[in-house]
Amino acid sequence: MPAKWTSLIIALCLCAICTNAEEQLTRTPDGTPILLNQLGFYPHAPKLAIITGQPQAAVFYIVAARPDDTVNFHSGDNAVHPGHNANFHPDNADFHPGDTVYSGPLGPETASANSSLRCRTADFSSFTKEGAFRILVPGLGSSYTFRIGRHMAAPVVRAALKGFYYQRSAMPLDKAYAGVWSRPPGHPDTLVLIHPSAASDLRPAGTVISSPGGWYDAGDYNKYIVNSGITMGTLLSAYEDFSALFDTLHTNIPPVHGVPDLLNECLYNLRWMLTMQDPNDGGVYHKCTNAAFDSMVMPGVTKTPRYVVQKGTAATLDLAAVTAQAARVFRKYDRQLPGLADSCLHAAEKAWQWALANPSRIYDQPAMNKLYAPAVTTGAYGDKDMRDEWCWAAAELTVTTGEERYRKVLYERINDPATLPTWSNVHMLGEYSLLRHAASLPQDTIARLRQRVLRMADHYVALAQNNAFHTVMGTSTRDFVWGSSAVAANQGILLINAWLLTKERKYVDYATANLDYLLGRNATGYCFITGMGSRSPLHPHHRPSVADGITPPIPGLLAGGPNPGRQDRQTYPSSEAELAYLDDDKAYASNEIAINWNAPLVYLAGAIEALH
Repeated sequence: MPAKWTSLIIALCLCAICTNAEEQLTRTPDGTPILLNQLGFYPHAPKLAIITGQPQAAVFYIVAARPDDTVNFHSGDNAVHPGHNANFHPDNADFHPGDTVYSGPLGPETASANSSLRCRTADFSSFTKEGAFRILVPGLGSSYTFRIGRHMAAPVVRAALKGFYYQRSAMPLDKAYAGVWSRPPGHPDTLVLIHPSAASDLRPAGTVISSPGGWYDAGDYNKYIVNSGITMGTLLSAYEDFSALFDTLHTNIPPVHGVPDLLNECLYNLRWMLTMQDPNDGGVYHKCTNAAFDSMVMPGVTKTPRYVVQKGTAATLDLAAVTAQAARVFRKYDRQLPGLADSCLHAAEKAWQWALANPSRIYDQPAMNKLYAPAVTTGAYGDKDMRDEWCWAAAELTVTTGEERYRKVLYERINDPATLPTWSNVHMLGEYSLLRHAASLPQDTIARLRQRVLRMADHYVALAQNNAFHTVMGTSTRDFVWGSSAVAANQGILLINAWLLTKERKYVDYATANLDYLLGRNATGYCFITGMGSRSPLHPHHRPSVADGITPPIPGLLAGGPNPGRQDRQTYPSSEAELAYLDDDKAYASNEIAINWNAPLVYLAGAIEALH
């Protein structure tokens, strides 16, 4: 054997038995068994990783990252400010690359209730040094590189809010703001037809109206009032609760001078929503849409007619709620946006009057299609129970105006069953606003609302103690539905509201854990936000990302997440609840994006950044 080979073998053997944990490193493949927030942690927040493989020893090590390791905050988006840009090159002044800086025991093996995974916990909460690191587990290799430092959620909230800009309809996305994802304006919606289902004496079928602007709803190119409702309510609530953060948060979007970017973005959709109200009677059209979905092409390529369809009570009350909330939020910007707050309040009051005259007009798309042509087959967003919309609209109008006519309806609806907010159940949005403005109601009513929020939050926290991933998300298999990522984010918002009421740290800690879930501490090992982390979706069900010819998808968009329903009928790697996710643009049941999923991510990440 040549001498050089003998020397090499000896060297390799020495490396293999070296006691420094860095020498046990193997490069992490996709599907790492070390699951953690792929961006990082605040120094004094809980820090957990979940180990799903079979380690050689029940111990883990934290090692200082090497100079060529990177933390991917937000790939390719020129909107990210210096200090939070795409690749963070660690400068660990206190450590040498490869140094073992911490070690600890792995927790006992625990079976997950949502899959066949068996999990151990690596808890390094007591390690507070700032820098860039990796976790090593003997026999399992290393984790992705992550940071410990300040402002860890800032890139997330910035990216998630910027995601709305990429969804804008009817305006060009200029290179200065959109970078490589710049594009022409898409659907102008200045020549929109009144669908026969929406016809009235003053606006008969075929009447042409203008309804430009707003956000494309999801992976498709249609615009839906009902889904805009919960989206706008969540974003405006984020501003009301954490205005100090959002007043200074910049995302590099076309400016409205003197208006924070979050409200600037809301304004773009708000102005579209106002065009969807019939000025003759105050009713609101359910959606602005093609008759059928566009194919997987860029926006504006197809030239099929656009319609507004039937007015409905849910859409009208959603607009009433949003414009009532917007009236008070934008009131302080009267100088920059003269008359806007007054216009919003007028729209809210007119919508309320229409809803009183039409208290349960349901949008039933199959029934509508039996009566009118062309048939409309885009997203239905049908909702047969309007109790929650009545509560939300009454709450927002009560807070904004204080008038007894709204308060009366609010008292009739306030004790209805409440669930985590979804587009079809917005009751809790009203409760959050009432608690935010407690002077609007008698204190015994506020006390009952407070008790309900805290009871729900405490129930989540108690269940999380036995969750193998130590998150509120996944404490029930029912969490894994279409849009499960938004379930995690909305659970986090509930916990943040519990903190606002009590200032008890446990609520912030578990809200942070749910953000950890979205950023990689989940059974799939994906960070569910495009362009962030070390392993994020590359093929979302999102027409511009598919059709633009650019390899990375548009960044800052939250994928739907695990959904064992698999309504897209694609072949998934697993059918188990927390593993039923497929990164494929055909897998719309788990890999589509949607504005009502991005909005709670903006709120949650913004709250955590503000509170830490």
